[in-house]
Amino acid sequence: MIENYFRSFNIFSEAEIQAFLQLFEARKVYKNDFFVQEGDRCREIAFIVSGIFRSYYISDTGKDMTYCFRFPDQLMAGYSSFISDCPSRENMQAITDADLMVLKKDAVDHLVKDDLNWTKFLKIIAEQEYLELEKRFFQLQRDSAAQRYEALLGHQPDYVQKIPLQYLASYLGITQRHLSRIRKEISV
Repeated sequence: MIENYFRSFNIFSEAEIQAFLQLFEARKVYKNDFFVQEGDRCREIAFIVSGIFRSYYISDTGKDMTYCFRFPDQLMAGYSSFISDCPSRENMQAITDADLMVLKKDAVDHLVKDDLNWTKFLKIIAEQEYLELEKRFFQLQRDSAAQRYEALLGHQPDYVQKIPLQYLASYLGITQRHLSRIRKEISV
């Protein structure tokens, strides 16, 4: 699965993929455990083999605000902390038990220094992160909660049912009651 992910970029040779995959370590993360916590520095990236994660922060009023979900076959990191080496402002928590393949920041830095293909890869990842952020911004500005829910459902139909309602409602910026109404309307 992880091999196919890296192959899909058409950057790395098969030998390069096999060589750097040796640098990844398998890790099990259990439901409600954290990959990154606010205040800690993110010093690794992870490829999600199985499981679902949510990214959230605590607002000034103490409210838990989910703003992103991560699903299998995706990379995950506290990105701003990872690139700046500053404490994270976000939490990345497992919603389900999860299996990860983890790569340390030192290994990434070494790969970038020694291999131009890794620089290309990280550029593509940065561009994808930007596009995802922009898409989320426009969704919140332009789309109704029902449209945002349908988009998430269309993108990850198998996993959305595993996300607790309070996290989905927070992500959509609505109450759980409003989410229940939307789900009833969509399923009819």
